[in-house]
Amino acid sequence: MKKISVVRLLIAAVIYTALFVLGSSCGLIHPACYAYVGTVIPLLFSFVYLYTAAGLRTFGAAAILNGVALIIGLIAGEGNPALITGMIILALLAELIRRMNGYETLKGVRRSFIPLAFSFYAYSAHWWTNTEESLAAAVEEMPAGYADKMEAVVQNIPVLILMLVLTIPVAVLGMKIAEKVLKKQAVSLE
Repeated sequence: MKKISVVRLLIAAVIYTALFVLGSSCGLIHPACYAYVGTVIPLLFSFVYLYTAAGLRTFGAAAILNGVALIIGLIAGEGNPALITGMIILALLAELIRRMNGYETLKGVRRSFIPLAFSFYAYSAHWWTNTEESLAAAVEEMPAGYADKMEAVVQNIPVLILMLVLTIPVAVLGMKIAEKVLKKQAVSLE
């Protein structure tokens, strides 16, 4: 497998970032969609990560994807402590797991994807870490009544815990699907 070019790497990072925008747009349907899309979006993240990791057989696949998403988020005014801290910790954890399991192995990609799969939750974490400001922003930016619906979602901690736990099997499933679709990349790592 040839190494990934810088252009392809940047395209992958932009696609990964676009998935954050897609996920956050789900909030237009209902606040619960925004709050919990982090559980299902790893189905899409897995394709970008497998492609990137197969071409970048060293430190950087997770760091670059989360780094570009974070930089674009900061430029767009989406930066907050939960996002910054979460994106950095999740990327570093993914990088550490991949290093420990081998940059050249599919096992390394599979296992390292688990923490990376939680990246959208770093984006939406401000709802739980800075609820007052998030509700105030919802009152300003969203239709009438949205903040009330959002508050009900934020207060339902058992559902949040369930959705966080479900992110793991969804990430595993997403990677299995990505491996079947991106056979060339998956085989190159075995």
